[in-house]
Amino acid sequence: MLLKLLLALILPGVLVVFFTRVTFNYYVGFFLAVALIAASIYKGYADSIFIIIADIISLGVGFLYARKMGKRAGK
Repeated sequence: MLLKLLLALILPGVLVVFFTRVTFNYYVGFFLAVALIAASIYKGYADSIFIIIADIISLGVGFLYARKMGKRAGK
């Protein structure tokens, strides 16, 4: 349980940043990461509400970092 929670705090944010780097658009990167997380919740891999909340927090932090990274690259 603790390992799942730790991964839920890290991986969705990393996915957002990765997809942003690949697609050069942080909105597309965010929605691709949300789709992957939604699919994993649907399949039952997130068995606790705490893991789902950690996923949402990590997605938000990853989106903010990707947006900041995109603005910095635009200069």
